[in-house]
Amino acid sequence: MNNETIFALSSGHGKSGIAVIRISGDKLYNLFLQITNRKSADARHAYFANMRDQDGYIIDQVIAIYFAAPHSFTGTDVIEIYSHGAPAVIEKIFEYLRNIGGRMATPGEFSRRAFYNNKMDLADIDGLAALLDAQTDAQRRNALQSMMGGDSAVYNNWRNQMIEISAYAAAILDYSDDELPSNIGNTIRKKTQKLYDEINNAISRYAAVRAIRNGFNIVLAGNANVGKSSLFNAIVGSNRAIVSDIPGTTRDVVSTALDIGGYMVNLSDTAGLRDATDKIEKIGIEKTKSEIQNADIIINVYSPDCTIQPPSHLSDNEIYVINKSDLGTTTHINGIIYTSVKTGNGISDLMNAIHNKISNIAQSAETGVAVNARTRELLTNAATELKSALAITDENYDIFSEHTRRAADAIGKILGTITAADVMDATFSQLCLGK
Repeated sequence: MNNETIFALSSGHGKSGIAVIRISGDKLYNLFLQITNRKSADARHAYFANMRDQDGYIIDQVIAIYFAAPHSFTGTDVIEIYSHGAPAVIEKIFEYLRNIGGRMATPGEFSRRAFYNNKMDLADIDGLAALLDAQTDAQRRNALQSMMGGDSAVYNNWRNQMIEISAYAAAILDYSDDELPSNIGNTIRKKTQKLYDEINNAISRYAAVRAIRNGFNIVLAGNANVGKSSLFNAIVGSNRAIVSDIPGTTRDVVSTALDIGGYMVNLSDTAGLRDATDKIEKIGIEKTKSEIQNADIIINVYSPDCTIQPPSHLSDNEIYVINKSDLGTTTHINGIIYTSVKTGNGISDLMNAIHNKISNIAQSAETGVAVNARTRELLTNAATELKSALAITDENYDIFSEHTRRAADAIGKILGTITAADVMDATFSQLCLGK
Protein backbone atom coordinates (compact mmCIF):
# COMPACT_ATOMS: atom_id res chain seq x y z
CA MET A 1 0.00 0.00 0.00
CA ASN A 2 1.18 3.53 -0.83
CA ASN A 3 1.92 5.33 2.45
CA GLU A 4 2.74 8.75 1.05
CA THR A 5 2.38 11.64 3.46
CA ILE A 6 -1.23 12.78 3.74
CA PHE A 7 -2.87 15.35 6.00
CA ALA A 8 -6.33 16.64 6.87
CA LEU A 9 -8.24 18.68 9.39
CA SER A 10 -9.66 16.17 11.88
CA SER A 11 -11.62 18.73 13.90
CA GLY A 12 -14.60 20.71 12.60
CA HIS A 13 -14.34 23.43 9.99
CA GLY A 14 -14.85 27.09 10.85
CA LYS A 15 -13.54 29.39 13.55
CA SER A 16 -12.70 27.54 16.77
CA GLY A 17 -10.41 27.69 19.77
CA ILE A 18 -8.44 24.59 18.77
CA ALA A 19 -7.94 22.79 15.46
CA VAL A 20 -6.58 19.24 15.13
CA ILE A 21 -4.54 18.44 12.03
CA ARG A 22 -3.64 14.81 11.44
CA ILE A 23 -0.69 13.66 9.30
CA SER A 24 -0.02 10.05 8.23
CA GLY A 25 2.90 8.54 6.36
CA ASP A 26 6.13 6.56 6.56
CA LYS A 27 9.11 7.76 8.62
CA LEU A 28 7.65 11.02 9.92
CA TYR A 29 10.00 11.31 12.91
CA ASN A 30 12.29 13.86 11.19
CA LEU A 31 9.27 15.89 10.11
CA PHE A 32 8.09 15.93 13.72
CA LEU A 33 11.49 17.23 14.89
CA GLN A 34 11.28 19.90 12.19
CA ILE A 35 7.76 20.95 13.25
CA THR A 36 8.70 21.13 16.94
CA ASN A 37 12.21 22.51 16.37
CA ARG A 38 13.74 19.77 18.51
CA LYS A 39 16.80 17.53 18.24
CA SER A 40 14.99 14.49 19.72
CA ALA A 41 11.52 13.55 20.84
CA ASP A 42 9.62 10.64 22.39
CA ALA A 43 6.59 9.04 20.85
CA ARG A 44 3.24 9.71 22.50
CA HIS A 45 4.53 12.81 24.32
CA ALA A 46 2.98 16.24 23.82
CA TYR A 47 5.43 19.02 22.89
CA PHE A 48 4.73 22.75 22.88
CA ALA A 49 6.45 24.55 20.02
CA ASN A 50 6.58 27.63 17.86
CA MET A 51 5.86 26.06 14.47
CA ARG A 52 7.72 27.93 11.73
CA ASP A 53 7.43 27.99 7.94
CA GLN A 54 10.34 27.38 5.56
CA ASP A 55 11.43 31.01 5.86
CA GLY A 56 11.61 30.85 9.64
CA TYR A 57 8.50 32.87 10.38
CA ILE A 58 6.21 31.60 13.15
CA ILE A 59 2.99 30.06 11.83
CA ASP A 60 1.45 29.46 15.25
CA GLN A 61 2.13 28.20 18.73
CA VAL A 62 1.11 24.55 18.66
CA ILE A 63 1.13 21.32 20.63
CA ALA A 64 2.28 18.30 18.60
CA ILE A 65 2.35 14.55 19.28
CA TYR A 66 4.20 11.84 17.37
CA PHE A 67 2.74 8.30 17.14
CA ALA A 68 5.30 5.81 15.86
CA ALA A 69 4.18 2.92 13.65
CA PRO A 70 2.57 0.52 14.28
CA HIS A 71 1.15 2.06 17.46
CA SER A 72 -1.13 4.61 15.85
CA PHE A 73 -4.64 4.95 14.47
CA THR A 74 -3.53 4.09 10.93
CA GLY A 75 -0.68 1.70 11.75
CA THR A 76 1.71 4.13 10.01
CA ASP A 77 3.61 7.01 11.59
CA VAL A 78 1.13 9.71 12.61
CA ILE A 79 1.61 13.31 13.74
CA GLU A 80 -1.18 15.31 15.33
CA ILE A 81 -0.88 19.08 15.49
CA TYR A 82 -3.10 21.08 17.84
CA SER A 83 -3.16 24.68 16.65
CA HIS A 84 -5.45 27.65 17.07
CA GLY A 85 -8.61 27.17 15.00
CA ALA A 86 -8.41 30.30 12.86
CA PRO A 87 -8.93 29.45 9.17
CA ALA A 88 -5.80 31.45 8.26
CA VAL A 89 -3.67 29.39 10.69
CA ILE A 90 -5.02 26.09 9.37
CA GLU A 91 -4.43 27.08 5.74
CA LYS A 92 -0.85 28.20 6.54
CA ILE A 93 -0.11 24.81 8.17
CA PHE A 94 -1.60 23.07 5.12
CA GLU A 95 0.66 25.19 2.88
CA TYR A 96 3.66 24.12 4.96
CA LEU A 97 2.73 20.45 4.65
CA ARG A 98 2.23 20.75 0.89
CA ASN A 99 5.67 22.33 0.58
CA ILE A 100 7.32 19.35 2.32
CA GLY A 101 5.63 16.95 -0.14
CA GLY A 102 2.38 16.07 1.60
CA ARG A 103 -1.07 16.09 0.06
CA MET A 104 -4.62 16.50 1.32
CA ALA A 105 -6.18 13.18 2.31
CA THR A 106 -9.28 11.94 0.54
CA PRO A 107 -12.44 11.19 2.59
CA GLY A 108 -11.91 8.08 4.73
CA GLU A 109 -8.26 7.65 3.70
CA PHE A 110 -6.92 7.51 7.27
CA SER A 111 -9.41 4.74 8.11
CA ARG A 112 -8.55 2.94 4.88
CA ARG A 113 -4.94 2.81 6.03
CA ALA A 114 -6.08 1.54 9.43
CA PHE A 115 -8.02 -1.20 7.63
CA TYR A 116 -5.09 -2.28 5.45
CA ASN A 117 -2.81 -2.31 8.50
CA ASN A 118 -5.29 -4.50 10.45
CA LYS A 119 -6.12 -1.76 12.94
CA MET A 120 -9.82 -1.87 12.06
CA ASP A 121 -12.15 -4.06 10.04
CA LEU A 122 -15.10 -2.87 7.97
CA ALA A 123 -17.58 -3.48 10.80
CA ASP A 124 -15.49 -1.21 13.06
CA ILE A 125 -15.44 1.45 10.34
CA ASP A 126 -19.22 1.24 9.91
CA GLY A 127 -19.42 1.98 13.64
CA LEU A 128 -16.97 4.89 13.33
CA ALA A 129 -19.04 6.43 10.53
CA ALA A 130 -22.18 6.10 12.66
CA LEU A 131 -20.39 7.63 15.67
CA LEU A 132 -19.30 10.66 13.67
CA ASP A 133 -22.95 11.19 12.68
CA ALA A 134 -24.32 10.61 16.21
CA GLN A 135 -26.55 13.42 17.49
CA THR A 136 -28.14 11.74 20.52
CA ASP A 137 -26.93 9.56 23.37
CA ALA A 138 -28.65 6.46 21.97
CA GLN A 139 -26.91 6.94 18.62
CA ARG A 140 -23.60 7.37 20.42
CA ARG A 141 -24.03 4.15 22.44
CA ASN A 142 -25.13 2.13 19.43
CA ALA A 143 -22.26 3.33 17.24
CA LEU A 144 -19.62 3.00 19.95
CA GLN A 145 -20.45 -0.68 20.44
CA SER A 146 -19.81 -1.30 16.73
CA MET A 147 -16.67 0.85 16.54
CA MET A 148 -15.04 -0.81 19.55
CA GLY A 149 -15.26 -4.29 18.05
CA GLY A 150 -18.46 -5.62 19.59
CA ASP A 151 -19.99 -6.43 16.20
CA SER A 152 -16.72 -7.78 14.80
CA ALA A 153 -16.47 -10.33 17.61
CA VAL A 154 -19.93 -11.69 16.75
CA TYR A 155 -19.24 -11.77 13.02
CA ASN A 156 -15.88 -13.48 13.49
CA ASN A 157 -17.50 -16.10 15.72
CA TRP A 158 -20.20 -16.80 13.10
CA ARG A 159 -17.66 -16.96 10.28
CA ASN A 160 -15.34 -19.33 12.16
CA GLN A 161 -18.26 -21.65 12.91
CA MET A 162 -19.29 -21.65 9.25
CA ILE A 163 -15.75 -22.48 8.13
CA GLU A 164 -15.62 -25.33 10.64
CA ILE A 165 -19.01 -26.67 9.50
CA SER A 166 -17.95 -26.46 5.86
CA ALA A 167 -14.72 -28.32 6.62
CA TYR A 168 -16.50 -31.13 8.50
CA ALA A 169 -19.14 -31.44 5.77
CA ALA A 170 -16.40 -31.87 3.17
CA ALA A 171 -14.55 -34.33 5.42
CA ILE A 172 -17.61 -36.60 5.66
CA LEU A 173 -17.02 -37.54 2.04
CA ASP A 174 -13.29 -38.17 2.44
CA TYR A 175 -13.02 -39.97 5.79
CA SER A 176 -14.59 -43.05 7.26
CA ASP A 177 -17.07 -42.82 10.13
CA ASP A 178 -14.55 -44.03 12.71
CA GLU A 179 -12.17 -41.19 11.77
CA LEU A 180 -14.78 -38.47 12.42
CA PRO A 181 -16.59 -37.30 15.56
CA SER A 182 -19.65 -39.42 16.28
CA ASN A 183 -22.94 -38.32 14.74
CA ILE A 184 -21.14 -35.53 12.87
CA GLY A 185 -23.91 -35.10 10.29
CA ASN A 186 -26.55 -34.21 12.90
CA THR A 187 -24.10 -32.05 14.79
CA ILE A 188 -23.27 -29.79 11.85
CA ARG A 189 -26.96 -29.54 10.95
CA LYS A 190 -27.84 -28.37 14.48
CA LYS A 191 -25.00 -25.84 14.40
CA THR A 192 -26.10 -24.60 10.98
CA GLN A 193 -29.69 -24.22 12.18
CA LYS A 194 -28.51 -22.25 15.22
CA LEU A 195 -26.46 -19.91 13.04
CA TYR A 196 -29.40 -19.46 10.68
CA ASP A 197 -31.68 -18.50 13.57
CA GLU A 198 -29.15 -16.07 15.06
CA ILE A 199 -28.58 -14.32 11.73
CA ASN A 200 -32.30 -14.02 11.02
CA ASN A 201 -32.74 -12.54 14.49
CA ALA A 202 -30.07 -9.94 13.67
CA ILE A 203 -31.77 -9.09 10.37
CA SER A 204 -35.09 -8.61 12.16
CA ARG A 205 -33.49 -5.81 14.23
CA TYR A 206 -32.58 -3.80 11.13
CA ALA A 207 -35.57 -1.44 11.36
CA ALA A 208 -34.84 -0.65 15.01
CA VAL A 209 -31.14 -0.03 14.35
CA ARG A 210 -32.01 2.18 11.37
CA ALA A 211 -34.38 4.17 13.60
CA ILE A 212 -31.71 4.70 16.27
CA ARG A 213 -29.05 5.75 13.76
CA ASN A 214 -31.24 7.85 11.43
CA GLY A 215 -34.04 8.87 13.78
CA PHE A 216 -37.45 7.43 14.62
CA ASN A 217 -40.02 8.48 12.02
CA ILE A 218 -43.13 9.50 13.96
CA VAL A 219 -46.23 10.62 12.08
CA LEU A 220 -49.33 12.48 13.34
CA ALA A 221 -52.20 11.06 11.28
CA GLY A 222 -55.96 11.51 11.29
CA ASN A 223 -58.90 13.24 9.66
CA ALA A 224 -58.91 16.94 8.85
CA ASN A 225 -59.41 19.45 11.69
CA VAL A 226 -58.74 17.09 14.61
CA GLY A 227 -55.88 19.27 15.88
CA LYS A 228 -52.83 17.42 14.54
CA SER A 229 -50.95 20.67 13.89
CA SER A 230 -51.68 21.94 17.39
CA LEU A 231 -50.37 18.68 18.86
CA PHE A 232 -47.32 18.90 16.58
CA ASN A 233 -46.53 22.39 17.91
CA ALA A 234 -47.08 21.25 21.51
CA ILE A 235 -44.66 18.33 21.11
CA VAL A 236 -42.04 20.45 19.32
CA GLY A 237 -42.45 23.39 21.70
CA SER A 238 -42.79 26.02 18.96
CA ASN A 239 -45.27 27.14 16.33
CA ARG A 240 -43.84 25.25 13.38
CA ALA A 241 -47.17 24.21 11.82
CA ILE A 242 -50.02 26.52 10.79
CA VAL A 243 -53.07 26.10 13.03
CA SER A 244 -56.57 26.97 11.79
CA ASP A 245 -60.21 25.92 12.28
CA ILE A 246 -60.52 25.57 8.51
CA PRO A 247 -60.32 21.87 7.51
CA GLY A 248 -57.47 21.05 5.13
CA THR A 249 -55.09 23.78 6.31
CA THR A 250 -52.11 21.40 6.26
CA ARG A 251 -51.51 20.41 2.65
CA ASP A 252 -47.94 19.23 2.80
CA VAL A 253 -45.89 17.25 5.29
CA VAL A 254 -44.28 19.48 7.93
CA SER A 255 -41.34 17.78 9.64
CA THR A 256 -38.78 18.59 12.29
CA ALA A 257 -36.06 16.72 14.16
CA LEU A 258 -35.97 16.64 17.96
CA ASP A 259 -34.49 14.66 20.82
CA ILE A 260 -36.96 12.69 22.95
CA GLY A 261 -35.37 10.92 25.89
CA GLY A 262 -32.00 10.67 24.18
CA TYR A 263 -33.40 9.33 20.90
CA MET A 264 -33.44 11.24 17.62
CA VAL A 265 -37.01 11.70 16.34
CA ASN A 266 -38.23 12.89 12.93
CA LEU A 267 -41.73 14.17 13.75
CA SER A 268 -44.14 14.85 10.87
CA ASP A 269 -47.47 16.67 10.76
CA THR A 270 -49.52 15.48 7.81
CA ALA A 271 -52.52 16.53 5.73
CA GLY A 272 -55.88 15.41 7.12
CA LEU A 273 -57.31 12.24 5.60
CA ARG A 274 -60.62 12.95 3.86
CA ASP A 275 -62.27 12.87 0.42
CA ALA A 276 -60.70 16.01 -0.98
CA THR A 277 -61.60 17.65 -4.30
CA ASP A 278 -58.77 20.18 -4.27
CA LYS A 279 -55.88 18.92 -6.45
CA ILE A 280 -53.16 20.24 -4.13
CA GLU A 281 -54.82 18.80 -1.04
CA LYS A 282 -55.08 15.42 -2.81
CA ILE A 283 -51.30 15.48 -3.33
CA GLY A 284 -50.85 16.23 0.38
CA ILE A 285 -53.09 13.29 1.32
CA GLU A 286 -51.05 10.95 -0.90
CA LYS A 287 -47.91 12.16 0.88
CA THR A 288 -49.64 11.46 4.20
CA LYS A 289 -50.28 7.85 3.17
CA SER A 290 -46.63 7.47 2.16
CA GLU A 291 -45.45 8.90 5.50
CA ILE A 292 -47.70 6.46 7.37
CA GLN A 293 -46.27 3.50 5.45
CA ASN A 294 -42.70 4.53 6.33
CA ALA A 295 -43.41 5.47 9.96
CA ASP A 296 -41.84 3.74 12.94
CA ILE A 297 -44.60 5.11 15.19
CA ILE A 298 -48.03 6.40 14.14
CA ILE A 299 -49.99 8.77 16.38
CA ASN A 300 -53.65 8.38 15.34
CA VAL A 301 -55.46 11.60 16.29
CA TYR A 302 -59.26 11.86 16.67
CA SER A 303 -61.67 14.58 17.78
CA PRO A 304 -64.07 14.10 20.75
CA ASP A 305 -67.17 13.89 18.51
CA CYS A 306 -65.88 10.98 16.42
CA THR A 307 -66.84 7.39 16.97
CA ILE A 308 -63.79 5.34 17.88
CA GLN A 309 -63.74 1.68 18.71
CA PRO A 310 -61.46 0.68 21.58
CA PRO A 311 -58.40 -0.97 20.04
CA SER A 312 -58.59 -4.69 20.83
CA HIS A 313 -54.84 -4.95 20.52
CA LEU A 314 -52.50 -1.99 20.71
CA SER A 315 -49.90 -2.27 17.96
CA ASP A 316 -46.26 -1.84 18.94
CA ASN A 317 -46.02 1.19 16.65
CA GLU A 318 -49.37 2.94 17.16
CA ILE A 319 -50.68 5.48 19.69
CA TYR A 320 -54.35 6.52 19.86
CA VAL A 321 -55.16 10.10 20.89
CA ILE A 322 -58.45 11.95 21.31
CA ASN A 323 -57.55 15.61 21.05
CA LYS A 324 -59.58 18.72 21.99
CA SER A 325 -60.85 16.83 25.03
CA ASP A 326 -61.74 20.17 26.65
CA LEU A 327 -64.62 20.64 24.18
CA GLY A 328 -66.91 18.02 25.66
CA THR A 329 -67.34 15.09 27.97
CA THR A 330 -66.13 11.81 26.62
CA THR A 331 -66.27 8.36 28.10
CA HIS A 332 -62.66 7.43 28.60
CA ILE A 333 -61.48 4.27 26.89
CA ASN A 334 -58.50 2.30 28.14
CA GLY A 335 -55.51 2.48 25.83
CA ILE A 336 -56.43 5.92 24.45
CA ILE A 337 -54.73 9.18 25.50
CA TYR A 338 -56.91 12.28 25.96
CA THR A 339 -55.24 15.61 25.21
CA SER A 340 -56.08 19.28 25.10
CA VAL A 341 -53.52 21.64 23.66
CA LYS A 342 -55.59 24.55 25.01
CA THR A 343 -55.39 23.44 28.66
CA GLY A 344 -52.23 21.34 28.40
CA ASN A 345 -53.98 18.26 29.77
CA GLY A 346 -52.65 14.95 28.54
CA ILE A 347 -49.59 16.33 26.71
CA SER A 348 -47.20 14.82 29.25
CA ASP A 349 -49.08 11.50 28.96
CA LEU A 350 -48.58 11.61 25.20
CA MET A 351 -44.87 12.38 25.55
CA ASN A 352 -44.48 9.46 27.98
CA ALA A 353 -46.31 7.16 25.56
CA ILE A 354 -44.02 8.22 22.69
CA HIS A 355 -40.93 7.66 24.82
CA ASN A 356 -42.15 4.22 25.93
CA LYS A 357 -42.86 3.16 22.33
CA ILE A 358 -39.41 4.34 21.26
CA SER A 359 -37.72 2.56 24.17
CA ASN A 360 -39.53 -0.71 23.42
CA ILE A 361 -38.53 -0.59 19.75
CA ALA A 362 -34.96 0.44 20.56
CA GLN A 363 -34.44 -2.27 23.17
CA SER A 364 -34.02 -4.95 20.51
CA ALA A 365 -31.42 -2.85 18.66
CA GLU A 366 -29.26 -2.24 21.71
CA THR A 367 -28.30 -5.90 22.02
CA GLY A 368 -26.52 -7.85 19.32
CA VAL A 369 -24.96 -6.53 16.13
CA ALA A 370 -26.01 -3.18 14.65
CA VAL A 371 -27.29 -3.98 11.17
CA ASN A 372 -27.07 -1.26 8.52
CA ALA A 373 -28.10 -1.41 4.84
CA ARG A 374 -24.76 -2.88 3.74
CA THR A 375 -24.54 -5.56 6.40
CA ARG A 376 -28.25 -6.41 6.09
CA GLU A 377 -27.75 -7.44 2.46
CA LEU A 378 -24.74 -9.60 3.29
CA LEU A 379 -26.46 -11.18 6.30
CA THR A 380 -29.44 -11.97 4.08
CA ASN A 381 -27.07 -13.65 1.61
CA ALA A 382 -25.51 -15.68 4.42
CA ALA A 383 -28.94 -16.71 5.75
CA THR A 384 -30.02 -17.77 2.24
CA GLU A 385 -26.94 -19.98 1.87
CA LEU A 386 -27.48 -21.59 5.28
CA LYS A 387 -31.14 -22.23 4.45
CA SER A 388 -30.06 -23.91 1.20
CA ALA A 389 -27.63 -26.10 3.14
CA LEU A 390 -30.34 -27.12 5.60
CA ALA A 391 -32.69 -27.98 2.71
CA ILE A 392 -30.36 -30.74 1.50
CA THR A 393 -31.85 -34.08 2.55
CA ASP A 394 -29.90 -36.65 0.54
CA GLU A 395 -26.67 -36.37 2.55
CA ASN A 396 -25.04 -34.56 -0.33
CA TYR A 397 -22.44 -33.04 1.98
CA ASP A 398 -20.24 -31.60 -0.76
CA ILE A 399 -23.05 -29.21 -1.67
CA PHE A 400 -23.78 -28.64 2.05
CA SER A 401 -20.13 -27.67 2.46
CA GLU A 402 -20.27 -25.27 -0.50
CA HIS A 403 -23.34 -23.45 0.83
CA THR A 404 -21.82 -22.95 4.30
CA ARG A 405 -18.56 -21.79 2.71
CA ARG A 406 -20.49 -19.17 0.72
CA ALA A 407 -22.24 -18.09 3.91
CA ALA A 408 -18.81 -17.63 5.53
CA ASP A 409 -17.73 -15.55 2.52
CA ALA A 410 -20.75 -13.26 2.98
CA ILE A 411 -19.84 -12.69 6.63
CA GLY A 412 -16.23 -12.17 5.55
CA LYS A 413 -17.35 -9.32 3.31
CA ILE A 414 -18.95 -7.63 6.31
CA LEU A 415 -15.55 -7.63 8.02
CA GLY A 416 -13.51 -7.04 4.87
CA THR A 417 -11.87 -10.45 5.23
CA ILE A 418 -13.02 -11.19 1.70
CA THR A 419 -11.45 -8.42 -0.36
CA ALA A 420 -14.04 -6.66 -2.48
CA ALA A 421 -13.08 -3.21 -3.75
CA ASP A 422 -16.66 -2.08 -4.28
CA VAL A 423 -17.62 -3.04 -0.72
CA MET A 424 -14.67 -1.16 0.76
CA ASP A 425 -15.22 1.92 -1.39
CA ALA A 426 -18.84 2.12 -0.26
CA THR A 427 -17.78 1.80 3.38
CA PHE A 428 -14.92 4.31 3.43
CA SER A 429 -16.88 6.92 1.44
CA GLN A 430 -19.13 7.38 4.50
CA LEU A 431 -16.27 9.04 6.37
CA CYS A 432 -15.04 12.60 6.39
CA LEU A 433 -11.60 14.09 5.89
CA GLY A 434 -9.22 13.27 8.74
CA LYS A 435 -10.87 9.91 9.37
